[in-house]
Amino acid sequence: MKRLIFKSFLYVILIIIALEVYVRVFHLTKDYPSRYVDNYGVEKWRPNQSGFSVTGNRKQNFSEYHINSHGFNSYREFNPTKENVEIALVGDSFIEGFHQNYYNSIGKKIENDLPNADVYEFGYAGYDFADQLHLVSVYKELFETIDQVYLGIKFKNDLYRDKYAVLEERMKLELPLYKNLRKIKILTYAQSIGLLDPVREAITKLLAFRSAQKTVNNTLSEAEKKDITLEKHKKYLENFKHLLSEYGYDKTKFILFLDESETPKIFTTYLKTNGFKYLDISKALHASKKPTTLIYDKHWNNNGRNIVAKCIVDYHNNNFNKKIR
Repeated sequence: MKRLIFKSFLYVILIIIALEVYVRVFHLTKDYPSRYVDNYGVEKWRPNQSGFSVTGNRKQNFSEYHINSHGFNSYREFNPTKENVEIALVGDSFIEGFHQNYYNSIGKKIENDLPNADVYEFGYAGYDFADQLHLVSVYKELFETIDQVYLGIKFKNDLYRDKYAVLEERMKLELPLYKNLRKIKILTYAQSIGLLDPVREAITKLLAFRSAQKTVNNTLSEAEKKDITLEKHKKYLENFKHLLSEYGYDKTKFILFLDESETPKIFTTYLKTNGFKYLDISKALHASKKPTTLIYDKHWNNNGRNIVAKCIVDYHNNNFNKKIR
């Protein structure tokens, strides 16, 4: 019996080692760049890192990233001048673009159609509107030289707070425990393909507060749910106003880009009434006969990125009058 237990344990260890080698050799899981908070309180990636991002349970998406000296995934450095035409894209993981090779990003696609413009991508997974305005504010000298600044905004996700602060939940990922766990590639692969999801769900169900909250929500009438949603929308709009008063907003060169089909009218009406420029990308995306998102999540695929880039190019050509060098 002891020999059987010993052999079984040994085989399990050997299988785990073999799977670890297999995952590493065939690069089935992604590399994790290191993040940090700079002297201006901006959370971003540590400069000058390169690696590969892998998503999907069968290596469905394999792309290369490159973090430039400013700490953002980009094929170029950020060196704006008053003589040149520069466009900045500021946003979350959709702009960060780890789902696409860094040399085929939205910014590069825009440059292909606007060869006399330089596009700077300030994308970082999880950035909300507070993160974006804080970034633009503390890098004021850099953004003053840039001619157009596109700020990506999702109303339901990006306006839940009215002031900026570093999110400790994300920075916890840089603790030694998490960094060491990420070195175990078979573990990160299991997590990426959802093998650990049942464990997470089981833990969630054990939390009494979550269960009680779910029960309460299920007892609400449709009218009550609408009232709660309306109050949330009003709160988010107030957060938007407060952030603008805190950091300022240049209506002459800042453009919000959003999916109007997923944005409540209370927000778009406010934007129109108060002279905010915004670019709706929803019509172009929905008009496509081909899929615009990846199979396994809602990030734009190459077709979706082409469409978004085209929307920005068209907006630039129709609204930008600076003389091209």
